[in-house]
Amino acid sequence: MIVIRQLASADPRLMRELVALLTDSVHGGASVGFLAPLAPATAERYWAGVFAALGPGHSLFVAEQGERVVGSVQIDFCQKDNGRHRAEVQKLFVLTGYRGQGIASQLMHALEAHAKERRLTLLVLDTHAGSHAENVYRHHGWQRVGEIPDYAGIPSGELIATALYFKKL
Repeated sequence: MIVIRQLASADPRLMRELVALLTDSVHGGASVGFLAPLAPATAERYWAGVFAALGPGHSLFVAEQGERVVGSVQIDFCQKDNGRHRAEVQKLFVLTGYRGQGIASQLMHALEAHAKERRLTLLVLDTHAGSHAENVYRHHGWQRVGEIPDYAGIPSGELIATALYFKKL
């Protein structure tokens, strides 16, 4: 059974699991801001930064099966006065062996419910153009705006386009 929960504060007990999740994503070719091979210390620094950011401006949701973290997603709330109605969805991860089981959908439902509770009306995100993630977002009613060529490097270092999406709540 998969349980989705929001982390309101740092949970050091999850560090090893989150590092494994990020490493699995990067080594699986996901363009999530890191190059392969991903050093454990680099992944730990990343998650320590996420833990430090948790609060009114940033939320982290994890999908767990027992003691194992099998997925996560983050939402970053705009702090500008003219943007308090919107947030950016970041880093949707699902362990390779758990994909295709609806975990990404469960994470996105929890994130969107949280955004609605906060009275947001607009979500935005970017993702690797042409990736399977695009299918996931479109399935959930996200609208593709366009793409930017040579936006980011995949873990091998090759530059790829990013696709921009939005969803009105």
